[in-house]
Amino acid sequence: MSYCVAIKVNDGLVFASDSRTNAGVDYVSVYSKMHAFCTPGERMFVLLTAGNLATSQAVVNLIRRDLEDVAARESLSTVNYLFDAAHYVGALNARVQTQHAEMFEKSGGGKPEATFILGGQIMGGDPDIFLIYPEGNYITASEDKPYLQIGENKYGKPILDRIISPNTSLEDASRCALVSLDSTMRANVSVGPPLELSIYDRDSFELGRRISLKLASPFYKTLQKRWNEGLKRAFNRLPRFDWEQ
Repeated sequence: MSYCVAIKVNDGLVFASDSRTNAGVDYVSVYSKMHAFCTPGERMFVLLTAGNLATSQAVVNLIRRDLEDVAARESLSTVNYLFDAAHYVGALNARVQTQHAEMFEKSGGGKPEATFILGGQIMGGDPDIFLIYPEGNYITASEDKPYLQIGENKYGKPILDRIISPNTSLEDASRCALVSLDSTMRANVSVGPPLELSIYDRDSFELGRRISLKLASPFYKTLQKRWNEGLKRAFNRLPRFDWEQ
């Protein structure tokens, strides 16, 4: 299982993901679920992945191949709109799953489904984010809920609902994304570090800030400590029952 979140605010975009791909008593592996594709000054895309690792790796490899092939009929360098990019990634996802389906059925290994979040900006348009389903279709974030999640999303959703709005700063949205990841890791062992965070400034067409945080990272430890302390203070300030007066 995975957990990834993308947030769209007026000043740009925030992307955050965990890196755990397998969890068990004796075996844990990690793999980056955040992939950036940039043409400086022209366009920038970030792809977050969740679900079957073989499928997501195949889709990422096909995206990179098409970008390197100047004769490719369609790629992230040729699309004119962000929704065209979402359609392109969705089509790749559906195609890869169809190719893998028979093999998975024979081996009894489940379904080769993968889900993606694609975000970015193309010159002449606004930044946006899209959730791409295993079937290849997609949706975008709404004004009332300017974020998208994939993977184990229920534990990290409450903080996003309470904090995120279009007017939230990129830095506050980034802290919120990390708290959302931290809450999910506490509740589900299949989501784990290192945590990856990328911040995109509107109209910059480059991914200027990207960090990876381990549990022992000083910034992450401080963020986790202060969030926990703040929750305890807020709880202790809740109103008393009549019989407690």
